[in-house]
Amino acid sequence: MLKIRTISIIILLLIGTGKGNVILAQEADSLGYKSDTLNKKRLTLITATGATLYAGSMIALYSLWYKDYPQSGFHIFNDNNEWLQMDKAGHTTTSYYIGVIGYSALRWSGVPEKKAIWYGGLTGLVYLTTVEMMDGFSEQWGFSPGDMAANTLGTALFISQQLAWHEQKFVLKYSFHGSPYAQYNPDKLGSTLPQRMLKDYNGQTYWVSANISSLGLQHTRFPKWLNIATGYGAEGMTGAKSNPSEINGVPVPYSERYRQFYIAPDIDLSRIPVKSKTLKLILNTIGFIKIPLPTLEFNKNGVKFHPLYF
Repeated sequence: MLKIRTISIIILLLIGTGKGNVILAQEADSLGYKSDTLNKKRLTLITATGATLYAGSMIALYSLWYKDYPQSGFHIFNDNNEWLQMDKAGHTTTSYYIGVIGYSALRWSGVPEKKAIWYGGLTGLVYLTTVEMMDGFSEQWGFSPGDMAANTLGTALFISQQLAWHEQKFVLKYSFHGSPYAQYNPDKLGSTLPQRMLKDYNGQTYWVSANISSLGLQHTRFPKWLNIATGYGAEGMTGAKSNPSEINGVPVPYSERYRQFYIAPDIDLSRIPVKSKTLKLILNTIGFIKIPLPTLEFNKNGVKFHPLYF
């Protein structure tokens, strides 16, 4: 649902606000983790910060969204046919990155690897399940099995890779470009650029970015920071399930809803060799953004080349 997706992307865009939270798993030791020694002060700080953020965000969420709408008995709402499943891609990406944050924070505290993987990796699923439960008791929305499946997928993607390889060979990324559709439904798609980056599914693209070197070329001179990414997007949407002919009495031009698939080179910023810890911290902070590069788009009309795709 639109509300949950907006919250999810906000969380995604806020990655990097804490010291240990911005470091992708494979870079832990190089930035000063004490992986074999538990640091009780750090663990206490992480635990207190996490509990405060969890409680505070839930209180804020209730105040901003739920208290003004009638409550009901727990019920299920099937929203799988909304927004051509772009919201599900957002849920998967968010759950994945909250897991990265949880794991990285625990490793920074010296929690053993396997415990950090499970306890930290499950953070996203736990957080978003709480939100889904709140939806389930709201008459305006409902518990979404599709959202839960997407949340689980994101968590599983992080945990499975960390258990198998102790690194993330496949990372999820996000990119955005402006679309002409938000102007017709600004309440749902946003009226300003920041709002549209969070709300306008027509301009969002979600990527799976695979590190080529880690998939078999690690012992060659092949650039360790070069990835190949596949993306998913959709356009033509002015409504969730279908496009309205008018909104608030204003006619909405006809647009056909369709899916888009992409393939492009990518840069894994966390693998760029830099000596400065500050610069590495910055690169990891913005690492969830897909770097604009030449891209091939595949859609129902054929193939389109973008010299630079955002």
